[in-house]
Formats: sequence, structure tokens, C-alpha cells
Amino acid sequence: MDVGIHNEEAIAVDPTDPAHWVASANDYQLKVSNGGQVAAYVFSRAKVTFDAGATWTTHPVPFKGYTGTGDPSIAFDDEGNVYFATLGNAGSNLPDVLVAHSTDGGRHWTQVRTAAGKGSFYSTSVFPDHPTLTAWGDGNVIVTWIRYVFGPHVIIRTAPMVAQASHDGGASWTAPANISGSDPTCVGLTSAHACDQTWGNAIAVSPSGEVLATFYDTYEYTPDGATNLGRTKHYSVMLDPSTGTLADGPNLPDREAYDGINEGDFPVSVDGRQTLQDSEFRLLMQGNITADPTDTSGNHFAVVWFDDRNAAAPVPADPYAAVTNSDVIVSQTWDGGATWSSPTAIALPNDQFMPWAAYDGVSFASGSSTGPTTRRTTSTGTRSRQRHRRGSLSFTRAEATSVLSDPTQGNAWFAVNVDPDLPRASRFIGDYSGIAAAGGDVVASWTDLRDQACLFSGCAAGQGQYVARMP
Repeated sequence: MDVGIHNEEAIAVDPTDPAHWVASANDYQLKVSNGGQVAAYVFSRAKVTFDAGATWTTHPVPFKGYTGTGDPSIAFDDEGNVYFATLGNAGSNLPDVLVAHSTDGGRHWTQVRTAAGKGSFYSTSVFPDHPTLTAWGDGNVIVTWIRYVFGPHVIIRTAPMVAQASHDGGASWTAPANISGSDPTCVGLTSAHACDQTWGNAIAVSPSGEVLATFYDTYEYTPDGATNLGRTKHYSVMLDPSTGTLADGPNLPDREAYDGINEGDFPVSVDGRQTLQDSEFRLLMQGNITADPTDTSGNHFAVVWFDDRNAAAPVPADPYAAVTNSDVIVSQTWDGGATWSSPTAIALPNDQFMPWAAYDGVSFASGSSTGPTTRRTTSTGTRSRQRHRRGSLSFTRAEATSVLSDPTQGNAWFAVNVDPDLPRASRFIGDYSGIAAAGGDVVASWTDLRDQACLFSGCAAGQGQYVARMP
């Protein structure tokens, strides 16, 4: 759909018109100075189609007063109003949480700041991160995000998940409320069992208006909060849809995910982050929650994430000595999150990562990227969709594209040279991708590296946003 530097895709489909889609991504614009210096400006724009992806129009979202935006999330309510959440950066200040809304399908937008970053990196600071939202009815929307609080020198003090609600189409919002709560299984920073070392926030609403959010919580973050050192546990919470506050939970879909650096679950990149074999791009165990639109009780939800539970443990810390076997993990609830099925790994060859899930009314689809496949090859990175019948956790697989992408070598952006056999490995291809239901089909969006990007006298693999519709 779009070639250049794009990652962290979001996509949503209008429930009143399955041919009307709105997508976005971190959209990098490069500016070259007279002296040859390159500056990058990142903005999240609305990319709109009314003909099921045959043609697209990019519409700017007027985040006035901000020098950059990122981490987009998009949702429609039942009347076709569309909402667009992102972070807004203003100079040296910490980012704000912004939510724009459109009543004409994404052509024009009105932006509201729902929460502000505070302080600076040299003192106590509040750093909002990763806003995700859901919407329903006519004008009802809830946005969740992670509220990082740092002390001096960027030492993490707490990181709970919070939520805010709006019932007037995004014009006004409730104050941020801590919704990750506490649980005896959590290891807290502010109190013994506070669930306040969180990440991976996601949210969904059922046809009857039940709102569930999910997150993971670790027993040990890195001091700067960049990633989890210890393994994580995945939790769900039920929210009061009128206020966005915690109504029930946390409950535990998974007692332990295999994603820790301390435990040797993944190799570690040059940036100190989890990665895959022969790779340097960072991993976050991001996934999402999705509601079953055919369940009239409103209590049937599914969650997806990924981890390395099927690799031979411990995995060497050196990516070029490691062999990983990351899989998408699925769990479901029939009682609104009170209890969850045992986590099921979709056991496929090679690595699967960055899953995102959606129900299409008949089946459940989870998109994921696949790779790397064999050592010292370019056989990396197809985009696939796994589908199962409602209520089942047996899946079939289909590829959204057979064209390979290779983040392990030959990349134009975020490149680093570590292994001489795999030069210019990308350190960043985003933290998540997107999928949405479109009638009886699904629409997936991902970062694709097939297209060459040229700057000055050289060309290498770029990062384009691609979209595919699949039955």
C-alpha cells in the first residue's frame, strides 16, 4: 500500500460498510539538509479506502502543536464513526495521548488530548505509551495505555495500565484510571502485589457491551523499562463501560509466558532486547484480545500473544548461536474473563511473531509474521493467517503473501553490522501489526521489506505498509 519507512500498522473496517477501511502506521518522512544530514519526522496519517483496498487516499490528521506522532490504533463504533489514537511528541517534552475522531469516514478529523506526559527525563516523569482503543454504539470509546513513571536518570518506578472513556464521540474524556490493579501473583514496584510492571495492553468490546482489557506483567523490568528481564504473566480485566474503571480482575489466562531474558527464553539483540535467531530486531510479546460478534451473551473472547516455549532451552543469548521456535499462543474465555482455557500454541515450523487477532463472525483469524527459517539464508518473513472455527482451537493456515522479507540482512533502515555473514540487520521493524474482519473475510496489514529504498548512492530493503484481504 505504501513504500518508505512504515511500521506498527493499525487497520479497522467500518461495520456499516465492509468495503470502507482505515489504516495507519508510523510514517517516517526524511529531510536532507544542505550538509547531507538526514532528519526523520514521524507522523501517523489516516489511509482510507472505500473500495476494499483497490484505491487509497492518505488524509492528514491535524495533530497541531506536535512535532511527531506514533503508535497508532484505530477503531470504528457501530455507527461508522472512526477513532484514531496515537502518541504526540512536542519538542523535548514527554509524549501526550491523543485521540482524533472522524464522522465522515476518515476524511476530516478532530483531535483531543486525553492525557499529558509530565516532567522530564532528568527528574520524575510520566511517560504515556502505546495507546490502544475500542469503540461501540454511537460515540462510545475507551482508550488504554501504559503509564510509565520514571525517577531521575530514567529509572522505572511504576508502569500500570490505565484507561479513559468517552461517550460523546471523543469530545471529552474521563480522567486516567489504573485498571491493572493488584493480584497475589504480581510482583509490584509500588506495593508487594501491585500489577504495575505491565505492557502489551489491548482492549475489546463484545456485542452486549462487555469490555475486557488484557496486559502482561513481569517480575523484573530493565531499569529503564525498555523490556522485561523476567518472564511475564498475562492477565485480563473487566472494565465498567460507563467509566472505563476496573470492574473485575485481574484474571490469569496464562500463568507463565516463555519470554524472559533471565530464563534464557530468547536471544538478546545489540540493544539488549529479545530477538530471534540470526536477527537484531527487537521483540515485544505484544498481542491482542478480540470479542466474538456472534455470541449474544457477550462473554466469549479470545487472546493471542507469542513466546518461545517450544525452543530447546536455554536459548543462547547470542542470536547467531541461537535456534528459536517462537509460536503464537491462544486462549479463550466463555464467561467474560473469569476463567480462561489452557494456552494453546499454534505449533508451526520456524518462528511466528507479532500476532493480531479478529473474529469475522464465523471463525477466528490471527495474523503473524514467519521467519527466520534456516541459518545463513534469506528465507525470512512471510505473512500468514491462521483461522479456526468458532470455539475451536484447531487452526488452518494460509499465506497473505509468498514474497519474502528479510530483516536479518540488507536493510536500509535501523541497520547494524554484527555478523559479517548477515550485514545491515535491521534493529527495528515495529512492535505490532494489524488485522480486522471485513464481511466474511479478514484484512491484514504488516511491515513488508520487499521494496528497495534508495538514499544518496545506495539502495537496500525499505519498510513498506502492505495490506491483503483474505477469505
